[in-house]
Amino acid sequence: MLKVLEDIEDNGEFAKMLAESESKGESGQIKTGRVIAVQEDRILVDVGEKVEGSLSISEVIDKDGNNPFKVGDEIVVFVSSGRGERPSVSYKKAIKLANIEQKIKDLGSDFKDKVIEGKIIRKNKGGYIIEADGVDYFMPRAMAALKDSAKNIGQTIRACIIDVRPDEHSIVVSRKRFFEIDDVQQAEGVKKLLEKRDQVLQGVVRGTASFGIFVEVDGVKGLVHYTEISHRGPVNTTKHYKEGDSVSLKVVGYDEEKKRLSFSIKAATQDPWQEVQKELKKGYTIKVVVSNIEAYGAFVDIGNDVEGFLHISEISWDKNIKHPGDFLKVGDEIDVEVIEIDPTNRRLRVSLKNLLEKPFDNFAKQHKANDIIKGKVATLTDFGAFVNLGEVDGLLHNEDAFWDKGTKCKDAFKVGEEIEVRIIKIDNTNQRISLSKKALEESPAEKFGKAHKVDDIVKGKVIDCKDFGVFIDVDGMDALIRNEDLYPLKKEEIEQGAEIECVIVSIDKQSNRVRVSVRKLEKQKQKEEIQAFNSTDDKMTLGDKLKGKI
Repeated sequence: MLKVLEDIEDNGEFAKMLAESESKGESGQIKTGRVIAVQEDRILVDVGEKVEGSLSISEVIDKDGNNPFKVGDEIVVFVSSGRGERPSVSYKKAIKLANIEQKIKDLGSDFKDKVIEGKIIRKNKGGYIIEADGVDYFMPRAMAALKDSAKNIGQTIRACIIDVRPDEHSIVVSRKRFFEIDDVQQAEGVKKLLEKRDQVLQGVVRGTASFGIFVEVDGVKGLVHYTEISHRGPVNTTKHYKEGDSVSLKVVGYDEEKKRLSFSIKAATQDPWQEVQKELKKGYTIKVVVSNIEAYGAFVDIGNDVEGFLHISEISWDKNIKHPGDFLKVGDEIDVEVIEIDPTNRRLRVSLKNLLEKPFDNFAKQHKANDIIKGKVATLTDFGAFVNLGEVDGLLHNEDAFWDKGTKCKDAFKVGEEIEVRIIKIDNTNQRISLSKKALEESPAEKFGKAHKVDDIVKGKVIDCKDFGVFIDVDGMDALIRNEDLYPLKKEEIEQGAEIECVIVSIDKQSNRVRVSVRKLEKQKQKEEIQAFNSTDDKMTLGDKLKGKI
């Protein structure tokens, strides 16, 4: 340290810096004056000079904005020669000089290498002014180990006292000297702390960053990485810690190359996942408290420093939840069901909706097959539409929506459109609801049946040939002639548009199917011919029958 002082003094810089520092200030003295007038923005003080001194009222107002002085009150001020004949007086400077004098007195002769921690409040040509506990210290620029930048103002630093000058009201500090001493102390401190790896230590938070918190233990600084703070996982450090907080921790490592000591807060506590594995099972119902809400779900505290995750899809059976905050708020106490325990990845998932009655079960209690109900089209697909029936959706297939097989839901409906449907099936096992719209309408076969009946002879034109038969159009209704019912016609000789005479054999109004048969018509004709023939035979004699045969 003597070498540091000698270097400054030899260059003649020390006296110059002190002269330029605001700690020394201009020449003057501390006096006790008397307030003789209080104006809107100034106070006039009688300090025994020919002319009273003028003091800005901003120097004396307290934190509430009040002026504690009135006319006749005594006030301690620093008096120096001002511009013109009026002396310059300062209340703040008097207080600061008094604080410096008291500090110098308290330090005595044992001041060297005492460490102070303060904030850089301003700089001048010689260096910086550091304020700590109401006392201003002067730090020469050569001793600052700082880039000469305005960004340094407001920075909190540590420095060692290297000189005290009572006559000049000045205490000189050096940040460089602090680093020299601190490096030695840190090395010795790290060695001692590494010997206490298994012990729980007490530390003080000295700073926070996105990647962790800086903690000091017995004068030695180290880092608690944000993954080493809580067993529940990475923690937002700035949200949970502030400078000056006391924490319990353990030493977990030291990087010799980077000279970095690592601490762990969670290592100083019992791993709560041991309790989770022992006490909880999938399917258990537990009481939790909502600790945090995000757009994708909520985190819940189960009470032992472990958080469970409640995904937005597990909050309610309602699929239209926009944000978890619409149903929950931080601090809510709720019952949830444990649906996943993953100790390896330390993941606990819970469900709230599993403890609520399922909308399907409620729907099944209130409705049955063949009920007619109204709903809104929720989704359109190639195969049909999902219709919202309140808390549940039902499926309306294209073939159940229209009697015309060529029409599809996506072409006929719009999302949000209200339609009336009939429930055709409630599948409790698979929790599915099947709907029909065409069941509410008269089928084409039903209309056909009003004008025709089984065994009626009809004619129709061929409209399509399939592997299993031929379709003909009979009065606007598609009628099927199965292959076995085509005889005596030959299928390969039948042409599109050809007219075929046949007889109706089936009208299925529910399935909207009509079957006709050429074969049955032929049998019917043969039967009629035989009947006609037999009727003629009864009127003939034996001679009539033999006539022409002999």
